[in-house]
Amino acid sequence: MPKKNYAKKSQDVDEIQSIIGWKPPVFHQASECYVSVSAFDPSIGKMRIKKFMLGFIKGKRQQREYGAQLSKRLYKKLLEGWNPWIEVSKPEEYHRFDDVCSQYITYLKKLCKDGGIRKGSIDNYLGKLSFMRKWMQNGKIDVVYIYQFDKNVISKFLDYVFVERGVSIRTRNNYIGWLKSFSSYLLTRGYVQKDPTESIEKSKKAGPKGRSTIPDAILAKIRAYLEENNKFFLLACYLLHYLFIRPQEMVYIKIKDLSREKRTLTLDGTHTKNGHDAVVTIPCHVLDLMEELNIFSFQPDCYLFSKRFRPGKCQIKTAQLAYFWKTRIQGKLGFSNKYKFYSLKDTGITNMIKDNTDLLSVRDQARHSSVEITNMYTPISGSKANINIVNYKGVF
Repeated sequence: MPKKNYAKKSQDVDEIQSIIGWKPPVFHQASECYVSVSAFDPSIGKMRIKKFMLGFIKGKRQQREYGAQLSKRLYKKLLEGWNPWIEVSKPEEYHRFDDVCSQYITYLKKLCKDGGIRKGSIDNYLGKLSFMRKWMQNGKIDVVYIYQFDKNVISKFLDYVFVERGVSIRTRNNYIGWLKSFSSYLLTRGYVQKDPTESIEKSKKAGPKGRSTIPDAILAKIRAYLEENNKFFLLACYLLHYLFIRPQEMVYIKIKDLSREKRTLTLDGTHTKNGHDAVVTIPCHVLDLMEELNIFSFQPDCYLFSKRFRPGKCQIKTAQLAYFWKTRIQGKLGFSNKYKFYSLKDTGITNMIKDNTDLLSVRDQARHSSVEITNMYTPISGSKANINIVNYKGVF
C-alpha cells in the first residue's frame, strides 16, 4: 500500500489558503478572551492567527458585546482586502487608495505650480486618473488599499480601454505611459514593493496619427463665416494654422508677447510642450488682422484671448476654443466631425509644405525637433513629383 504524501497535501493546503487569504473572525471566551483572525502571512507563506486580546474589558457580558462589534468591524475590513500581517510588515501599502490618489493630485498641482510640468500634462494625467477611478466604481473593482492596485487590475483596465471602449493602439500606449508614471510615483514612496506595470509594454506598431487635413473649400467657408461673425476667433484660428500655436499655449499669450516691429510672437517655455522658450514668425496678413482689431492698443499684460476671445484680464480655458469651434462653426457650417479645431495646425503644416516652403523653415515655425517629425504631420497624398528630378538625366 503506497504511503500518503502528507507533505504534498500540506503544501496544497497552504497554496489554497494563500488564495483564500483569510478566515472570518472568531470570538473566544475561555481561559483568555480575544477575537482571532486567521490570515495569510506572505512573509512566511502560510496562514497565521492574529489575536485581538479583550482581557482589559471587565465582565463577560461586556466582553461578548465588544467582541461581537469588533468581529463585525474586522470582517468588513477583511472583505475590503485588509490583512493584519501586511499592515504590520509593510504599513505604506495599507494606505487607502483614495487617500494616495489625493496625495498624487496635490503633488502634481505643486509640480505644475513650480514649473516642473505643463498644465496640459497635468490635465491629461488627472483626466486619466479620474476615468480609471470611475471605471473601478462602475465595474465594482475592489481597490480599497493601495497594495491592491496590481498588474491584474491594470491589465483589466487596459483591456477595458482598448477592447470595450475601442480606442486606438496609440491611445492605449498613452494610457500605459501614464500608468507607468503613476506606478513610479507609488514605487518611490513605498506604497508598492514592485512596479505593477513592469511587464506591460507599449505596442511598437501604433500606426499613424489620425490627422485629417481640412479641404481648401471648407477653410474658405470658415474664414468667410468668421470674418462676418467673429474676427477675434478668426485670429485664434490663424495662430493655430499659420503660427502653429497649440491651444494650450494660446491661452497664455499676452499682448506684450507680440512684436509689431519684429513681426514675431515670443512663447514662454513654462507653457510650451517641450518646455523651451520660442520665437515664431507672424505672417503679414495675420499681423494685418491684428492691426484691424486694434490688438496693440490693449494693455501689455492683457491676455490676447479673454472673454468672447477679445483681449482682456481674464484667462480663458483651452476647452473654450474647441467648444466654440464645435458648436458655433462646425454646427453652423455642417462639415464633418473629423475636422477638429486642432486640425487647423496639421492642415497649416501640410499646406505650407505643399506651397514649396522649405522643410527647415516649416520645422522651425512648428518647433519640431527634426524634419522627420515635420514629415509625419504631412500625409503621403500631399507629396508630389519634384520638377527638378523629373527633367534630370545623367550621363549613364
